[in-house]
Amino acid sequence: MRQNPSFAMTDAGELRRVIDENPWVTLVSATDDGLVASHYAVLLDDERDDLTIVGHVGRPDDLVHGLGERELLVVVQGPHGYVSPAWYGDVPAVPTWNFVSVHLAGIPELLAPRENLRVLERLVDRFESGLAEPRGMWAPPNDEDFVRRLERGTVGFRLTPTRVTAKRKLSQNRSDAVVDEIIDRVESGDSPYADARLGAEMRRAHDALRAARAAAPSPGSETRSRIGEGR
Repeated sequence: MRQNPSFAMTDAGELRRVIDENPWVTLVSATDDGLVASHYAVLLDDERDDLTIVGHVGRPDDLVHGLGERELLVVVQGPHGYVSPAWYGDVPAVPTWNFVSVHLAGIPELLAPRENLRVLERLVDRFESGLAEPRGMWAPPNDEDFVRRLERGTVGFRLTPTRVTAKRKLSQNRSDAVVDEIIDRVESGDSPYADARLGAEMRRAHDALRAARAAAPSPGSETRSRIGEGR
């Protein structure tokens, strides 16, 4: 399956949105025993406006990763899905896979127990907030002893990335008509590859591209303006 060119994402606001909307991440470390990976939920640090994230791992994953001692790679996987060559029309084509991803790398800072407890509380509140009857971390039958034992079984971290790699490959190299067809196919539900979230990402990306094209000066307009100024 051929990969078409990927397109880097650099806008901090867009990167924060992707991280916020896709909190279930993969943590990867290179250790003396080889690569290790774990899966946890993270949040943007609510006291920062950059790409700093906070999270936790369960013991002994902190030791497995050497948390706080070596570089940690955090892989954020946004919406993604298969694109059939049939959706391009009657032209030579092969399948591809559209996706959005953000990679954050750096050496994390370990959190003190009080900070870790606050992160755990934020995580619970974040995901419980979508329920009709949310149950917070401190809600009965949980008591303080239970919550404190929970905190002691985890290690919290804060990661301010020193390297960021973000890509958004959403058929940007296709014509508007073909893109609209792919979005319709992705959103229609008529195939096993339907995904409303991927369709929404494609609409967002292509609306921005079309707006940028519309705002750009047309070829020759600058020359004509200069000629007019000289009259």
